[in-house]
Amino acid sequence: MSKTIGLYGLIALVVLVVSIILFRVIAPPPPKTIRFASGSVGGAYSLTAEKYRELVKEESITLEIFESTGSGDNLEMLRSGEVDAAIVQGGVALPADSETLRSLGAVFYEPLWVFYRGDVQLSDTSLEDLRAFDDLRIAAGTETSGTRSLANQMLEQNGVEANLLPLSGPDGAEALLSGDVDVLVTVTAPTAPFIRQLLANPSISVLNFERALAYERRTPYLKQVIFPEGGLDLENNLPSDPIELIAPVAQVVVREDLHPAVQALLLEVMVDVHRSGTLLSEPGVFPTPNRADLPVADEATRYYENGPTFLRRYFPFGVANFLERAWVLLIPMVTLLIPLVRAGPPIYRWRTRRKIYVWYRELKTLEARGRGAKNDHVRDEVIRELRTLQAEVGRVEVPESYTDELYRLRSHILFVSQLMKRLDDEADAEEEAEAILSSSS
Repeated sequence: MSKTIGLYGLIALVVLVVSIILFRVIAPPPPKTIRFASGSVGGAYSLTAEKYRELVKEESITLEIFESTGSGDNLEMLRSGEVDAAIVQGGVALPADSETLRSLGAVFYEPLWVFYRGDVQLSDTSLEDLRAFDDLRIAAGTETSGTRSLANQMLEQNGVEANLLPLSGPDGAEALLSGDVDVLVTVTAPTAPFIRQLLANPSISVLNFERALAYERRTPYLKQVIFPEGGLDLENNLPSDPIELIAPVAQVVVREDLHPAVQALLLEVMVDVHRSGTLLSEPGVFPTPNRADLPVADEATRYYENGPTFLRRYFPFGVANFLERAWVLLIPMVTLLIPLVRAGPPIYRWRTRRKIYVWYRELKTLEARGRGAKNDHVRDEVIRELRTLQAEVGRVEVPESYTDELYRLRSHILFVSQLMKRLDDEADAEEEAEAILSSSS
């Protein structure tokens, strides 16, 4: 019984070792750290990344945040492999990015704000759109920012030629208030402090995009949104009127080779952070695969269709991932285990019989020596070795089902021993006969 247990223990050990190797090769574990590009400190991207970090920390995963100058910088870090994931403004990615980058979905609207000084000389005062800003000084973000990318596209569509300055956000707002620029174009969340500051300033006007629907129909990643009256401050009614805006979506973009389990974890975090809605979107709108300008990741498509996996609904991330990886390995493990189990009994029989039959080689050698012996001394030595062999075989332990084979071996040893004695007796008889003949002659 102990030998049987030992054999199957060996099989189990082989399966375990192979399983560990397969775990590392076929279903490698997810990384413990996610490198995430956000944006400038205090911006919407940075604040969102901080929320993500706190949630993934609960699953024993570290989210390492990389600050950047904006979406263009984030894309560069994704392309180079410096980060695994990032928040990227819609419309900034290049067609070539579709080969290596994937979208996990849009997470919020990020409206385009166009503020201008009330005393600025517009090129056409009858126009309530970008065409009125021809030849003006426009702060439109840095060269690599999502704001600059969208501003270039929209100004070009409207045939506007302007002097674009690399200012945006708080710096752009300060330049607008001081008169260093005539217009500020910025893509940011309405909760940014400088947005409140500009909306509350009577000398600064904000552009209503009366043709917002046209932009939406012409550009898939843009959406017509209405910022409600009093949306920032009900007591002071800020803004005093609804503002019609256009908004690209901010989307979470990952490298195509990012571990699927990490993608699934990010999707869960995105749902937790963004499903409650904002001033620009109703609850349940985000996250969404709609309006993404990069191919949606396969893991994201499955998630949006079916939600979290069965195991993830009931187990922590680490446990669920381990069980899912184990399930992936179940078929190759069973495929390996079946032939090993089938091979177990034949191997067991062979090992047991080998314990018996291994003695036959020595027995045949002793028999050959005894048959070819020239004197009694050699045969006597063979007989002593046969006795020793018989004693050693007597100590061999085999299962009861193999006892007959063991006793057959012992009877064969006895047979050879008797043969040696008979040969010895015959040799003695011949010597006596020769001695008698010699004496009689």
